[in-house]
Amino acid sequence: MAMTIGGLLVGGILLIISLYTKKTWLRNFVLGGAVVWSVFYVAMLIGFSLTSQKKELALKETKEFCGFYLDCHMHTAVTNVRKAKTIGNKTANGEFYIVKVKVSSNAKAATLGLTTVDTHVVDARGQTYYRDKEAELALAPQPDFEQRISPVESFEKEIVFDLPEATENPRLNIREAHGIDRVIEAVLVDDEDSVFHRRAYFKLEDREQTAFLK
Repeated sequence: MAMTIGGLLVGGILLIISLYTKKTWLRNFVLGGAVVWSVFYVAMLIGFSLTSQKKELALKETKEFCGFYLDCHMHTAVTNVRKAKTIGNKTANGEFYIVKVKVSSNAKAATLGLTTVDTHVVDARGQTYYRDKEAELALAPQPDFEQRISPVESFEKEIVFDLPEATENPRLNIREAHGIDRVIEAVLVDDEDSVFHRRAYFKLEDREQTAFLK
């Protein structure tokens, strides 16, 4: 992407020069180079996406968030999963999954944070389930996902999903959902949010590491 942006700037300058000086060979060279690079870039973008592998991350296994600037300092991890039939005075239609997510930064200087976080659960059939924010109100006060943290800091936040009983292979998807970032990352080579790229999910069903609440 950096090479592409740099090449576009240089190409734009050369194209202006070619038009100003009426040098046809220079104009054709710039336009031809742009076409060749575009074909190469699209091939790289799709090729990396189609050869990517879906990942299922275990408890406490981290996921990096790189974004457009490729500064992969922000990380998330699922550190605990609890199940309950009720939270406060709210009863689940199926079963509540109370998922504790840790957000951390390994930046050396900058104060950073995630942007417009989207979290949802996907099961083995591809069915999507979104957070039960009403049930979350019955939990202790929670920090915002977008809370900014200083270098080597972290915080944990619990989120709740009401999943059908015996949901098969529920996996948590965490992504940044800011509009312009999504557009840019869709065309970043080997970015998780690039077109056709497989995603990294957090496993929520691990019998040995899941605590049950009555």
